[in-house]
Amino acid sequence: MVASDTAAVAAEHVSAGDTRPAEGQGQVHAPSLPPFVFALFFIFGGITSLNDVLIPKLKELFTLNYTQAMLVQFCFFAAYLVIGIPGAKLVKRIGYMRGAVAGLMTMTAGCLLFIPASTTALYPLFLLALFILASGVVIVQVVANPLISLLGPQETAHSRLTFAQAFNSFGTFVFPLVGAGLILGQLADVSAEDFEGAALAAYRTAESAMIVKTYLGLALAITVVAGAVWLFRNRLQGERHEASSGLAGLDLLKRPRFGFGALCIFLYVGAEVAIGSIVINYLMLDDVLGEPEHVVGWMVALYWGGAMVGRFIGSALLRVISPGKILAAVAAGAIALIALSTNSSGTLAAYSLLAIGLMNAIMFPTIFSLACERLGSRAADGSGIINVAIFGGAVIPLATGALADLSGSLAFSLVLPAACYAVIAAFGIYARRPAAA
Repeated sequence: MVASDTAAVAAEHVSAGDTRPAEGQGQVHAPSLPPFVFALFFIFGGITSLNDVLIPKLKELFTLNYTQAMLVQFCFFAAYLVIGIPGAKLVKRIGYMRGAVAGLMTMTAGCLLFIPASTTALYPLFLLALFILASGVVIVQVVANPLISLLGPQETAHSRLTFAQAFNSFGTFVFPLVGAGLILGQLADVSAEDFEGAALAAYRTAESAMIVKTYLGLALAITVVAGAVWLFRNRLQGERHEASSGLAGLDLLKRPRFGFGALCIFLYVGAEVAIGSIVINYLMLDDVLGEPEHVVGWMVALYWGGAMVGRFIGSALLRVISPGKILAAVAAGAIALIALSTNSSGTLAAYSLLAIGLMNAIMFPTIFSLACERLGSRAADGSGIINVAIFGGAVIPLATGALADLSGSLAFSLVLPAACYAVIAAFGIYARRPAAA
């Protein structure tokens, strides 16, 4: 799951040294706060996966090709590259609690920007709103994991983190399910192609009304959480953060194992997001399910739900089988499912593509742990570089859309995610043995 995994990496990037509060501040008694932090994890996953529902809607409204539609993911994930390091510096300067509020209010601003975007019926404004929304997500993710670790005994911190990430996984499943009904709705018998001029603008404004209502609901929920966090803004007195260079960790790319792993994070996030982004349009194809988007839109939840279920299965297998071997196996499984889907039709083509979510489940944490093995005191620097590698979620989907436009085939464009999985499989084989000291 992209959102929960990136939250863990971003949290480590706050400090190149010690993200714990000063001595004596190992636990904060704030029993009312954890539920709101769990809500943050739920919202992270949901907002990210909601893009998969938003893309086909905007594609129809603005008569976009696939490359243009994928700008949704490009603008969203570009925030990890642009905001990641400044966001970490902001949190170091103002602290976890105020940093969380700053991120939440940035998210709220992004949600509210959907109002002028809809009113003016301008696609670039929707993209700007998504970038600002994602910027807030990145800042809050920098805070989330270390914050939840402080809200209870240190010996149960891992349990709380796992529990919080379960809410994140649940969000990636629920948001597309609900969002498909709200955003896609029961589309009219006409489309944007039937209008021009003022009539086209009026159609886009009317049809994007549910997008606005959905994100206004999110803005309200986020504001409530921000208010709750603000009430606890002075509860982490004495927290400390070590200064670090914004470019700390770049030298780690010279290490073959780490450099290969960072590349695979880039490719994995890109492949997972690319498939999620096109899945609704793919299911709509005549030789797949041939149904309109408001009928098949909910099925993107199966893709993310598979990743949620696969995490539990994978966590058990990783206890008894080499992580590298499992990584190679699931990457090969993803390639096989892509091949099966693109060379079949009907429900087999549909569900084999959706099943790739099951293969994705353990990829991020496994690649991350294998890449950072034996980094020792450089582990935080390594996590910062991997946080930047999440930018793959902007690049690979855009390239996949361009390939679909150039080839005229959405099925053919899946060759790019398949190539990403091939590199990941190679990394699994390469890293199947423990790293040398």
